Amino acid sequence: MWIAPELAQTVAAIVDEKSFDAAARRLRISPSAVSQRLRALESQLGRVLIIRSRPVRATAAGTTIVRLARQYEVIGHEASIALGLERRDRMHVPIAVNADSLSLWLLPALEAVAREHDVTFELLREDEDRTAALLESGSALAAITSEENPIAGCTVTPLGATEYVAFASPGFVDRWFARGATKTSIAAAPVIEFDRSDDLQAQWLRANGVDPEAPPRHYVPASEDYAAAVRLGMGWGMLPPAQAAAALERGSLVPLGAPDIDEPLFWQQWNITSPALAAIREFVVRGARAALRQQGAPQSVPRPSA
Repeated sequence: MWIAPELAQTVAAIVDEKSFDAAARRLRISPSAVSQRLRALESQLGRVLIIRSRPVRATAAGTTIVRLARQYEVIGHEASIALGLERRDRMHVPIAVNADSLSLWLLPALEAVAREHDVTFELLREDEDRTAALLESGSALAAITSEENPIAGCTVTPLGATEYVAFASPGFVDRWFARGATKTSIAAAPVIEFDRSDDLQAQWLRANGVDPEAPPRHYVPASEDYAAAVRLGMGWGMLPPAQAAAALERGSLVPLGAPDIDEPLFWQQWNITSPALAAIREFVVRGARAALRQQGAPQSVPRPSA
């Protein structure tokens, strides 16, 4: 069955823009034309593609059509380049990325790509345990993810691991761990988590024999703000050593002790032949392997004395 590209792209526009009116503005057609295209494709396929809610949502079948629309866009862009045709719009590449990769090392890699290729990026920030879902739904063409197994139709490249170390401010340590970081004091001390799906601190607590539900907790869902909250002494938290290095040198952060936690990351992208996508993967992998801990590499933060 042939699905016309303009019909698939209309479904993607509705999902991206979250309304028929906004999709019409993006496509430069009337809202009634958007509705007609959607009805035509739903009649052709014999199934509902969009749930008419506020905002609109794609059904499972609609998600498949969104993925198809992204693929049409990439292939069409590369064909236009190969044929020497003028193209008004650059290739637009949505990438699902976790907050720490975004704040620490990803942007220089993407800037290098943008200097060599006619692309723009839309960075969809999500927890590394959930970025693969954006890839699977068609919302992203590529993702930095903790998911090692390939999403259907995607390739996987290991990037390395983000190393996380438990840190706190000296004042926080004096207040809560004056007699040492015992199970009792750790259970009572406030902890800072990125959001309610963040389990890094829970892993550290379990490794130290503490119930992860015991400590009071703050939630700070932005990478730089999270690090600032730890430096200010609101609670302790797990930080990448690169993010903590300056504060550690100034003495405004101290490590709390073992264990460090490694979060392996992978680059997944759709298996489409595209020079632009190949360049993105090349630069991202290069940047990640320079910034992330590779297997067998030494720990970045010395152990505090007992």
